[in-house]
Amino acid sequence: MSEVAAHPRIAVVYDRLRPEERMLFEAFERSGVPFEQVYAPHQSVDFSRFERSPFDVVMERCLSQTRGLAFSRLYAAAGARVINRPEVIETCGDKLATNAALAAAGVPAPRTGVAFTAEAVLELCERFGYPVVLKPVVGSWGRMVSKLSDRDAVEAVLEHKEVLGGPQHKVFYVQEFVRKPGRDIRAFVVGDEVIAAIYRASEHWITNTARGGSASNCPLSDDLVEVATAAARAVGGGVLAVDVIESERGLLVVEVNHTMEFRNSVSTTGVDIPARVVRYAAEQVVPA
Repeated sequence: MSEVAAHPRIAVVYDRLRPEERMLFEAFERSGVPFEQVYAPHQSVDFSRFERSPFDVVMERCLSQTRGLAFSRLYAAAGARVINRPEVIETCGDKLATNAALAAAGVPAPRTGVAFTAEAVLELCERFGYPVVLKPVVGSWGRMVSKLSDRDAVEAVLEHKEVLGGPQHKVFYVQEFVRKPGRDIRAFVVGDEVIAAIYRASEHWITNTARGGSASNCPLSDDLVEVATAAARAVGGGVLAVDVIESERGLLVVEVNHTMEFRNSVSTTGVDIPARVVRYAAEQVVPA
């Protein structure tokens, strides 16, 4: 682990310097909270000399989910408070695990199922009704997400997955297609508080800003705060972004993100999101 000088012991572990990491570093400097930048690819760990973490709090900001989970596990094992904890990353990084946690907590979500054979997938699709959405259990930014209008389309995608191979392609994640008003909602949760939310609008049915969706401020209604807080609590809490869609059945949680992006949301909402994250991290420091 990296060696640093003095208290308070806060580190930000990252593997790519994106706008979000720069904004966090600037927020630490503005707030006067000392912190250490830890560039993940340059780190190594010798378990025969494994010692207590030099940091009280570690903020995990790796773009690579595999690397981020590894560092979260290492620092948690070494006694640090990690944002976010490894079990939160594991849950949020796997859609099957996320839906299981949401269902167990009674958080409203689209009708969703997983299956392990083509026959079982087709049965789920018939039960949900076409169109359906087929997603990889691990992935982000709306990649490899398919809206399928009939049985022939589902069979074609399943054949591709069979040829691709790999264990993740053998778990088939199916979701009902929910007709939304040309937008979805991303709510930012820090600790027990929903601090801001944006609408993400697009003419395409996938509304991610990474896919060209436009952001605008979303008021924090009581219903939104309630469902976003419940979703964050269901996956273990921390610093999270909860994706929600509006439906005839009310607000439904689609996804919970453990390393949230907010570059387009500070000016949109008027909320200094990185400053709120820094304040939360500082509050986790154990007094000497």
